[in-house]
Amino acid sequence: MKSLKKLRAEIIEYGRLAGVKNFTPGYSGNISARYEDKILITASGTSNGYLIEDDLVIMDFDGNLVDGNKKPSSEKMLHAQFYKQREDVNYIIHVHPPFLSAFACCHIPLEEPLMAENVFYFGQIPLAQYGLPGSMDLVEKTSKFFDEYNAVLMANHGFIVGDKTIRDAFLKLELAESYAQVVCNTKILGGAVWLNENQVKEINSLRN
Repeated sequence: MKSLKKLRAEIIEYGRLAGVKNFTPGYSGNISARYEDKILITASGTSNGYLIEDDLVIMDFDGNLVDGNKKPSSEKMLHAQFYKQREDVNYIIHVHPPFLSAFACCHIPLEEPLMAENVFYFGQIPLAQYGLPGSMDLVEKTSKFFDEYNAVLMANHGFIVGDKTIRDAFLKLELAESYAQVVCNTKILGGAVWLNENQVKEINSLRN
């Protein structure tokens, strides 16, 4: 189990990287880590790109503040539910990258088998129906995908990804945003040539 100091440092560093990449503009998004039987999460109204230690608080799995001087993120229950459903997930990043958010706002899931990396790591990125940010309605509509998917688009909202390490979660975020951008570019160029069914099966067999 990592120390609280280490977890705080990881979230601050990867929040900074998300800011540099323009994945989390302004005050948008939130990041968390599993900490013992609790959750370390960014506080409400903070900016992921400019986090300091006081911007991180500890809450329990019911969303109650355990330690810190600020309120947990308004999306606290979304994070809690993801952790409850997935024991293998230790870090969650919820952000609003431009290309992924564009697909979310157009209500278009990312399902096109364009490149081996996207097929291998995601298969597809489903779209959760719209729910008011911070609401249990949003939690219910989004969490139904958590059992099968590590990454989900949220209609008219943004993107959420969870993984075992914060590095893996961030790299999947980076890959997903690139995936969305490539799909957009293929539309401009007249349409992509998809990988065929046999090629997709070959890529999926590499997981074994």
